[in-house]
Amino acid sequence: MATVLSNIAVSDEFYLLKASGKFDGKMGQFCMLRAWEDYPVLSRPISIFDCDDEGISFLYKVVGQGTEILAQLKAGDDIDVQGPYGTGFPDVTGKIALVGGGIGVAPLHLTAKVLKAAGNQVDMYLGFQSEPLLKEQYEAVCDKLIINIGGYVTDDINPAEYDYILTCGPEIMMKVLYNKVKDTDAQLYVSMENRMGCGVGACLVCSCKTSGGNKKVCKDGPVFKAEEVFADEQ
Repeated sequence: MATVLSNIAVSDEFYLLKASGKFDGKMGQFCMLRAWEDYPVLSRPISIFDCDDEGISFLYKVVGQGTEILAQLKAGDDIDVQGPYGTGFPDVTGKIALVGGGIGVAPLHLTAKVLKAAGNQVDMYLGFQSEPLLKEQYEAVCDKLIINIGGYVTDDINPAEYDYILTCGPEIMMKVLYNKVKDTDAQLYVSMENRMGCGVGACLVCSCKTSGGNKKVCKDGPVFKAEEVFADEQ
């Protein structure tokens, strides 16, 4: 059991929660969060926004009963943080672009922080429907930040300029990006956001089709090479 250190509303719908504890969170991984006893039945899978010596942070959107409960937590409250889980983004090197849309921007903060600290050039392309989230925090962990509000962030990137592109967000956004990348030398990794039950690969709720057969997003992913999951997309 962890202790909530802070839980700040960063917009009308989004919160940034930090919990105490030592966690070895990797780029693109997630944790299962729970702050209730019996109902809702399932814990909530939330991407890791940041991880440091004080604890672990999560950027989440209030979309249902579970996240509504999380949004009511205050400093000092207990929270069950299980994980980190999943196969996250690879430790790539070179010129790297991170592309996120909506709540898909959440795992890109830690990803940028780690990749930039390793000496890579890291550019971020973030898309939002209205106001941008945590702009200063994202600027601090990348070389260049491009924000698109109300449009298509995929229009802002030239994939040919990068060695690797790592992305998380709406599936349609990632499919568009995949089609832009196909004719370049850039390698694209996508983080899938399938609904999850257990978070550890036991319940099969999050299974997705890949070129290698059905795989579990929570355990085999959430990060996959784009061609594994989008190869049949036109």
